[in-house]
Amino acid sequence: MSEQSAPQATAPNAQRLLWAGFMAILAAGVGFSVRAGILGQWAEKFGFTMTELGQITGGGLTGFGIIILLSSFLADSVGYGKLMWAALATHIVSAVLTLLAGTAYASGGKEAAYQCLFWGMFLFAIGNGICEAVVNPLVATLFPKEKTHYLNILHAGWPGGLIVGGLASTFMNPDGQDAVAWEYQISLFLVPVVLYGLMVMGQKFPKSEAGAAGVSMGGMVTQLFAPLMLVLLIVHAMVGYVELGTDSWISKITGTIMESEQNGLMLFVYTSALMFILRFFAGPIVHRTSPLGLLLASGVLGFIGLQLLGGAEGVAMCVIAATVYAAGKTFLWPTMLAVVSEQFPKGGAITIGAIGGIGMLSAGMLGGPGIGFKQDYFATAYLQQDEANEAVYERYKAAEENTFLGYTVTGLDGQKVGILDDGGEELGRVTQLLKDTDRTDEAHNALVQWWEGAKQTAEQDQEPISAAGLFGSREALRMTAFVPLTMAGIYLLLILFFKAKGGYKAKDVDGAAH
Repeated sequence: MSEQSAPQATAPNAQRLLWAGFMAILAAGVGFSVRAGILGQWAEKFGFTMTELGQITGGGLTGFGIIILLSSFLADSVGYGKLMWAALATHIVSAVLTLLAGTAYASGGKEAAYQCLFWGMFLFAIGNGICEAVVNPLVATLFPKEKTHYLNILHAGWPGGLIVGGLASTFMNPDGQDAVAWEYQISLFLVPVVLYGLMVMGQKFPKSEAGAAGVSMGGMVTQLFAPLMLVLLIVHAMVGYVELGTDSWISKITGTIMESEQNGLMLFVYTSALMFILRFFAGPIVHRTSPLGLLLASGVLGFIGLQLLGGAEGVAMCVIAATVYAAGKTFLWPTMLAVVSEQFPKGGAITIGAIGGIGMLSAGMLGGPGIGFKQDYFATAYLQQDEANEAVYERYKAAEENTFLGYTVTGLDGQKVGILDDGGEELGRVTQLLKDTDRTDEAHNALVQWWEGAKQTAEQDQEPISAAGLFGSREALRMTAFVPLTMAGIYLLLILFFKAKGGYKAKDVDGAAH
């Protein structure tokens, strides 16, 4: 691949590169959703516990944001094209490692399979991070006059991938019976990977606006410390918290409310489809308002949607509340990228990469853990407010306190609650697995001993434990709703700030507004 020396406002291959980026992001969504559907097969075939599966799926996710940041610093010096080839190679190697798990298990046992899957998932996350660092500034450069519109189209690839992967996983795993081999399922993500590889082959890539204008690396980095940029970084950390952090819990919570895990998953597919469609209409909406106006409306809808979800009863209200919430979160991430690119074109790939990186880091380090902590806090409070449930709480509480941002709570032990929910089925499976492999696990033995006593009251314990979990989930959503409300307040202040300066206008790399 060769690099052009300057960006073209209407490059002849702009649409081709846009859809190549779309496919790269779609691949991440497909891989993410398909993997969730085959964890049971991995557990059964290789003898993994739920803890080991969690370690495999978590491989590399914490570093996703860091990879975006590091790749963004390399984008202008190395070139978008070379980085896309690096992402392609990483995705392919991740697939090879993952697919070798069966062979590794046959020759080296469970540990060998674990290493293949862990590093395969780790490299998958690395490839996704490199793609994210490239395609965001690339699309902003290719469509300098319509950044919000085309960045939203680009990021329609994520919900598109969730839909494709989710539906494929549903059909290939019908109620856990006669499932298609996991190797075929995980290979689905290679289809968009191969497509984006073919689409970038032989193409010329522009430099960022800043790189083409000769802005030095130091000049790009200094843009990160502009007061407005710092405000946008803080706001996008909130976006990562509320969007990706909440997504980790939504299907579980709505499934509990509707008393059907399958309904919760299908509702998630529905909201993903809604996001996919709406992201193609960001341009017309922005033409009637502004990027900040769109973000303000999104923040308000996000607040209302989460409040409604927190109080939803039954299928109909869950669908209505989820629709409002999905409409609220749809435009947040890509439109924030557009605002940064429009206001700080001198930052090149670095400023837009910093926004993506901080959003991912916030989601991983604050969003998921923070919303989980709130669920623990309110579930514990529910049980402790009634003396009749004190004994239930004592039976199911965790051995250690959870801590988040200086707050502490001793929540319910997830393993114990899981054992109660499935009547000890998974516990029995692991017990037999340990016997078959002549292994001992003191922590597992302690759980077996605990269950011997706890199952005597399991029937009576189920109702208060389930009620506490649902109460904790509802209250966590209601509390989280104040994050997009805070964002809406900041967006309103930014609108007033720009209005005092003559209105919101995008800037060229030379500082001229348009």
